[in-house]
Amino acid sequence: MSDTAKWYVVHTYSGYENKVASSIEKAVENRKLHDLITEVNIPVEKVTEVKDGKTREIERKLFPGYVLVKMIMTDESWYLVRNTRGCTGFVGPNSNKPLPLTEEEVIKMGVEKRQIEISYALGDSVRVIDGPLVGFIGVVDELEPEKNKVRVVVSMFGRETPVELELDQVETLDE
Repeated sequence: MSDTAKWYVVHTYSGYENKVASSIEKAVENRKLHDLITEVNIPVEKVTEVKDGKTREIERKLFPGYVLVKMIMTDESWYLVRNTRGCTGFVGPNSNKPLPLTEEEVIKMGVEKRQIEISYALGDSVRVIDGPLVGFIGVVDELEPEKNKVRVVVSMFGRETPVELELDQVETLDE
């Protein structure tokens, strides 16, 4: 058994995601299992919908029919989640021994936000350390830490070209 909580994907009946999530949270509260099941998440995105000439913002589920649960896998926590009404089982090759999501999957799905320390500011010279422009040197033109984006102006073929990168794809130049 692992000591750290990991994210697991739980399959539910379509349209029962909210019910399953609230049932798991209620069971955790009643049985005082906060140390085993730490978080329940239904990934959603905000979408602007135009209907009958009216614009409104709605939340749409990114993965309909699935709920993400951050938990330490034990017999007790597995049993609690697996026997929740509306839950059909864990996602994995064997529902009795589910596989947790990898760190990369968790970050790509946007389930957990990771903190990146920025050691550069506007106007600083930086080196691209990841992606197709590895090795290019440029100047920071715009920073958006909340969106995990930085715009760097690099010189390509004798022209200044703005490139949008993620914050961890660049590093400061050591003078």
